[in-house]
Amino acid sequence: MSYIVSITSQGQISIPAKIRRELGLDKKKKALVTVKEGNIVVEPVKDLLELRGSLKTTIKATRKQIRDAFETYLGKEAVKGIR
Repeated sequence: MSYIVSITSQGQISIPAKIRRELGLDKKKKALVTVKEGNIVVEPVKDLLELRGSLKTTIKATRKQIRDAFETYLGKEAVKGIR
């Protein structure tokens, strides 16, 4: 499925509702945007907090600390792919 979308003067695009529903994206979700072979690729990112309870640890962290650390990690991984 393909759609033509407009790009705003600030470089923003709107993802059509049908695609957002198919990918499970909503305004509270994050997406990873990369360039592969001259194409823009948008992938949904699982929220680390959705995995809560699946691993056992003695480390204590707040939800904000976990989210911030995960977003920092994703940013570093994305930059690696560009280099």
